[in-house]
Amino acid sequence: MKKLQVDVAVIGTGTAGMSAYRAAHAQGARTVVIEGGAYGTTCARVGCMPSKLLIAAADAAHMLDVAPGFGVHPGEKRIDGRAVMERVRRERDRFVGFVLESVEGFPEEDRIRGHARFTSPHTLRIDDDTEVEAARIVIATGSTPVVLPQLQNVGPGIVTSDDVFYWDDLPSSVAVIGSGVIGLELGQALSRLGVRVSIFARGGSVAHLSDPEVLHVAMRTLREELDLRFQTEVVRAEQQGDEVLLTTRDALGKETSERFQYVLVATGRTPNVGGLGLEETGLELKDNGVPVFDSRTMQCGNSHIFIAGDANNELPLLAEAADHGKIAGENAGRYPDVRPGLRRTPLGIAFTEPNIATLGKNYRTLCEGGRPKFAIGKVSFENQGRSRVMLQNKGMLRVYAEYGTCRFLGAEMIAPRGENISHLLAWAVQAHLTVPQMLDMPFYHPVIEEGVRTALRDLAADLAKGASHTDAADSEPGT
Repeated sequence: MKKLQVDVAVIGTGTAGMSAYRAAHAQGARTVVIEGGAYGTTCARVGCMPSKLLIAAADAAHMLDVAPGFGVHPGEKRIDGRAVMERVRRERDRFVGFVLESVEGFPEEDRIRGHARFTSPHTLRIDDDTEVEAARIVIATGSTPVVLPQLQNVGPGIVTSDDVFYWDDLPSSVAVIGSGVIGLELGQALSRLGVRVSIFARGGSVAHLSDPEVLHVAMRTLREELDLRFQTEVVRAEQQGDEVLLTTRDALGKETSERFQYVLVATGRTPNVGGLGLEETGLELKDNGVPVFDSRTMQCGNSHIFIAGDANNELPLLAEAADHGKIAGENAGRYPDVRPGLRRTPLGIAFTEPNIATLGKNYRTLCEGGRPKFAIGKVSFENQGRSRVMLQNKGMLRVYAEYGTCRFLGAEMIAPRGENISHLLAWAVQAHLTVPQMLDMPFYHPVIEEGVRTALRDLAADLAKGASHTDAADSEPGT
């Protein structure tokens, strides 16, 4: 058996793993990366980049649908599903190629292929032919889509988001299970490309929203376009030829059976920590098998082991994975000198239309411990000038600030060009700006951001009322 001694071993070559390798190497540590699967990040291969390619095609199709509202009448719309998916795969492979170039740019002696498993706190067995003794170890093994038990072993009609981007053609019909970011993005895109889509949600959530007013507007807005069924659970599924017979149960207990070409499971992802032999490390593990770790340092307990990216199940986002990896790699490289790293303002975006975004402290977090003690401002985009000009006048933005200091805390929204608005507001949170300071910033006319100013003015008025304020919207959507 080949034996190797190193300062740092990084398990995984996704976004977090590559970032960790570079950071540890920059500290002067002898570092290796270990990969048991294909090179290429989740984002590039089956995540954010190919999904945006599909959404871009859907946006092009949708513009033809809304063009008559401007007095523009295009000819008959024809969607070539094979051409759509060929471009998605071609451009996806191009993005993956860039990632492969990055990994292959690491020295060959620093790259080990095979599945790693702990045999002791400092020792990793790679398949059955290599043993790596590492002074420090970074776990960056990513995540895998969750498949509900009642949908397992049904047949080829049950798919996850990882499978969608290998399709040769658009399907005729898809049932999407889950109304989170992935389910909504793919569901809306496929629907706009002519696929019959139904989205089933066990609860009443939409993406990552927690503000009841924004959630209510999001549910109403998305339902105008999508067959979105809340409070509905999957009972069973049966593969029947080229279709799946899906049976669901609504909140009243009524069961419905429908046929779809595919059932797309979008109920979240689970960390890839099983099979790593973490029981050999002596680390304290959570119920989901993830080691207890410090989110400021990525250190597991007080050990020499660090965990980064989707593997730690904190925030499964590329930007977070990159930051996690850098923090973990730096600390592994200079261990035992472990330091807190830069944690940026939380920012999450769903690329639906309108965009759904949360940033800073969300409504749920601010409400913890009792009734709200923070100021709220809002704006509806239904009559916002630039939004109406573009026929995109749907959505709501709610912004939050701290009484006394007037410091801006965060926001939730479903808004046209919310991906841009959310960045501006996230920067304001990270810069610790106050609401008056934000209102002193320039606002051009006519732009979507004038809606932000309207919400901030409303927020400033609420701040002026004082800390006796209580939130009148502290109820569930629809009540």
